[in-house]
Amino acid sequence: MISSGRPYRRRKNVTVVSLLLLVLSIALGPTPSAAAGNDWWDPTARPAPDSRINVTGEPFTGTDAEGRVRGFVDAHDHIFSNEAFGGRLICGKAFSEQGVADALKDCPEHYPDGSLAIFDFITNGGDGKHDPNGWPTFKDWPRHDSLTHQQNYYAWIERAWRGGQRVLVNDLVTNGVICSVYFFKDRSCDEMTSIRLQAKLTYDMQAYVDTMYGGPGKGWFRVVTDSAQARQVIEQGKLAVVMGVETSEPFGCKQVLDISQCSRADIDKGLDELHALGVRSMFLCHKFDNALCGVRFDSGTLGTAINVGQFLSTGTYWKTETCKGPQADNPIGNAAAPAAEKKLPAGEEVPSYSADARCNVRGLTDLGEYAVRGMMKRGMMLEIDHMSVKATGRVLDIFEAESYPGVLSSHSWMDMDWTERVYGLGGFIAQYMHGSEGFVTEAKRTEALRDKYGVGYGYGTDMNGVGGWPGPRGADAPNKVVYPFKSVDGGSVIDRQTAGERTWDLNTDGAAHYGLVPDWIEDIRRVGGQDTVDDLFRGAESYLGTWGASEKHKSAANYAAGAAASASSSEWSLFTSYQPHRAVDGDRRTRWASDWSDDQWYQVDLGSARTVGRVTLDWERAYAKSYRIELSADGVNWRTAWSTTAGDGGLDTARFAGTPARYVRVHGLERGTGWGYSLHEVGVHGG
Repeated sequence: MISSGRPYRRRKNVTVVSLLLLVLSIALGPTPSAAAGNDWWDPTARPAPDSRINVTGEPFTGTDAEGRVRGFVDAHDHIFSNEAFGGRLICGKAFSEQGVADALKDCPEHYPDGSLAIFDFITNGGDGKHDPNGWPTFKDWPRHDSLTHQQNYYAWIERAWRGGQRVLVNDLVTNGVICSVYFFKDRSCDEMTSIRLQAKLTYDMQAYVDTMYGGPGKGWFRVVTDSAQARQVIEQGKLAVVMGVETSEPFGCKQVLDISQCSRADIDKGLDELHALGVRSMFLCHKFDNALCGVRFDSGTLGTAINVGQFLSTGTYWKTETCKGPQADNPIGNAAAPAAEKKLPAGEEVPSYSADARCNVRGLTDLGEYAVRGMMKRGMMLEIDHMSVKATGRVLDIFEAESYPGVLSSHSWMDMDWTERVYGLGGFIAQYMHGSEGFVTEAKRTEALRDKYGVGYGYGTDMNGVGGWPGPRGADAPNKVVYPFKSVDGGSVIDRQTAGERTWDLNTDGAAHYGLVPDWIEDIRRVGGQDTVDDLFRGAESYLGTWGASEKHKSAANYAAGAAASASSSEWSLFTSYQPHRAVDGDRRTRWASDWSDDQWYQVDLGSARTVGRVTLDWERAYAKSYRIELSADGVNWRTAWSTTAGDGGLDTARFAGTPARYVRVHGLERGTGWGYSLHEVGVHGG
């Protein structure tokens, strides 16, 4: 879920559909008898009336000549966000046992003319008025710039699957603060209650589709909980649906006046519950700083409004500092947001921010690091979009130290300078569903890196995510989509999509709903050529590669754990111990600290000769700017295995050719601060 005001997006008025399309109303959907056939991809009992699919031909099955799955991956969607935020922010349902007319109807307060569509006022300007009727006329919604109406109707997802998509990540989403301040709601604002409901509905939708195909396991919508299962589903030609979580206070981990409201036990309990529900990826923070991490800011008026929400939720505003590296968070700006600012207590004002202080002071907290490592233990993938660059940098340090590949950027919300580090780990990247011209430009910018690492590409539609989607390029635009067209694999023919009395054309309507994903991909092909689409068609394989490697990952043995340790000096304290053994005790809350002078060393005795090829150093604020890693077989004769003169603290990973050694020494040559050297943990691993 992201903000509006994305780059590359064009907004134009929705064209009026020709009255001749009313003739098509007699063909709203096949009757059960008409739908029955021998083709495995056609349901035997689709509800009638219903939306049409407008795709003919058999969906591709199997793998390519090298055994790789094929197909597109949407790494970021919100099928059931209509159940979030109190249940009345996003209107309409993804499916209904009562049929399409019940599913695709507006929120009750939007009748008769949208006058009370308050969130429309906030997100789309104007007066928010619109025709609330969905089925069968769809006069005013769904629309590419309508942020409050259902875009994920099951039949529209079916069309995307028929068009070549083979992985869909359904991010269960909500925000307790937005729920609490929004005027209309019909359920609790508790975030985990909403997450549980959305997970249940994901399985319910699977059962709903199965019923059309003759029973359990027979439908195309398959919820998967491991990468092997996903591969089997895709090889059968069906859609693998993965559950993720994007919420602001997971496990109740909010902060109030910088005080955490959760514990390690809460995190373990929460991760266990989510994993049991089938969740395999998640964000640790989203929109508001919480007890786990700081966020990447929103900009402009929306940024100010969210900063107000941050204050209402946490008692503190965002705090910024000058960035210490090339990466930066989004500029907050100082735009006014009168509607939001009225929510502040009397006398409160949103602070102003310096343009040269772009980074959130809040990074990954100790509890956040505990959650990250808990996700690693469970083989889960971590979403770094929405994390501050300070938090993201620490996450990447942790993953690099452990060689853990499970990192995702699913919808263009990280600093792009992190791209190669993500690919280097074996992670996966998807771009937000920008307009075709902008999408192609960004895809070309990173194409060389994908070639270097041999990976595919993804998109994150963020449908129902209050983000806005590609507008129409126009009926006379160059390289426009020409209907009908063939799917990327060449096996299906895709025509304009019709639901009820409305037919959508990407050229004149933009990406109004999920069913237009294949049309948008065709637009990308026409605007940017086949190479970008080929990268997207390899996306499912790359996503599953990241997932599978995360599942199989096992932490390498740490030879230093509990080993005998010594040092040139240790800082004395009346209240705690900073002795050498504190850096090999497995507790990142303890540390060794030296005297306050440059030439100091810290040594570990492994007990016997080991092949050493990787050393990890988790520095406290007192770090080494210049130091070297030395190895010895006897503790007397030393050789330098690795060195740096540009240390910047944090978590360092030194890699070098595997070398037999019993003793490992960190030799500090120049301090990075006025204090001494201090290490929370030292790890020694094989080559």
